Amino acid sequence: MHEAVAAATKSTPEYRQCPYPVYRTLREQAPIARLTPGHGVDTYLITRYEDAHAILADPRIGKDMHEGIDLYHALFGDLCEALDDNLLFADPPRHTRLRHIAKTAFTPRHIHALRPHIEELAHGLLDRCPTDRPVDLMQAFALPLPVMVICELLGIVGQERTEVLKWFAVVTRSRFNKDLKGDLEEAEIWLRDYFARHIHRTRQQPTDDFLTMLVETPHEEEPLTDDELVSMIWVLLFAGHKTTTLQIGNCVFSLLTHPDQLRAVQENRELLPQAIEEMQRFEGSVETSTFRYALEDVEIGGTVIPKGAVVQIALNSANRDPEKFPDPDTLDFTREGLQSSHLGFGYGAHYCLGAPLARLELEICLTALLDRFPDMVLAMPTPAEGDWLKGPFPAFRGLERLPVALDPSRTVDDWTAGN
Repeated sequence: MHEAVAAATKSTPEYRQCPYPVYRTLREQAPIARLTPGHGVDTYLITRYEDAHAILADPRIGKDMHEGIDLYHALFGDLCEALDDNLLFADPPRHTRLRHIAKTAFTPRHIHALRPHIEELAHGLLDRCPTDRPVDLMQAFALPLPVMVICELLGIVGQERTEVLKWFAVVTRSRFNKDLKGDLEEAEIWLRDYFARHIHRTRQQPTDDFLTMLVETPHEEEPLTDDELVSMIWVLLFAGHKTTTLQIGNCVFSLLTHPDQLRAVQENRELLPQAIEEMQRFEGSVETSTFRYALEDVEIGGTVIPKGAVVQIALNSANRDPEKFPDPDTLDFTREGLQSSHLGFGYGAHYCLGAPLARLELEICLTALLDRFPDMVLAMPTPAEGDWLKGPFPAFRGLERLPVALDPSRTVDDWTAGN
């Protein structure tokens, strides 16, 4: 096995800290690398931009893990199948139908209308952050804001939101741990039952939330069934907060470790949308794409990916490919044309449905932080390294913790102690 492949598969501490040297080696020496992951299914990792861009739009690469070859149970086991029966695991024509229906609630008009409320939520969270001592910005700000937004869109509020997130965390923690299979089953049953009750209640008492729009939106094709609505809530809840939470942290970390770029965006706020795209390219929260597989033998870059093999796309590697982005390891807010070229939100039919909402949340969060705390600094002993997510071969890249001093002039002298 190629040394770089081994490092990626084992997810060594050095790799999790900074995977980009490994990706550079793979792009140069094994751009379509065969992996030997724990699930035992033949898997190929794509690291070059050109190959990644092509595969994301290739109709020969499917996502329905039950179609033809049953890969779902080999990859995920026999639990959570009802929750996973969503547009992430669908191919046309079913994917086209599901996405078309979901898209009706993600129109620019609907997203724009959310701005005042998201701004209110952001400032409310920052009001509660201490300025006389370090605060973990992940727990105090980056995590709760996207959770609050997506739960409110789905009509999940109050104590119900607390319960949903508790069981959601159980699924996240236990999904790939055989020793926690009982916990996973209990959580899946609870979430399925709750979502079913919530859908029934929404039908009986419609409001103006996102879920009501999914339930009631007229469509020329067959409307969503209750089972499809359950899985739709699940995927929107998962995708609607985790990736944005991690990206908020990645953006703040990138700004605070690149003072020249931070100064540029502070002096010219019109640069912020472009800066967000560059930070998405530079340190995206979705490190590898969701699972795909070859519907037939597919030749890419001189390598044949055999029918039935799983395909994973290293989006963060593709976004650092010098063949596409000159000087890719440099954070440069003057880089142009990024929104239509970086792969941080994917590409093709499965391009992230919630990208406009994520961009809005990022803009609001960063604007609020820069306006209120222009002197904030990292509050960790080794700020250049960070406390990155650990675990098996990654789907996500982000920080476990992000201690910052929001107002260093008011923060106690030994603010790195204990971090």
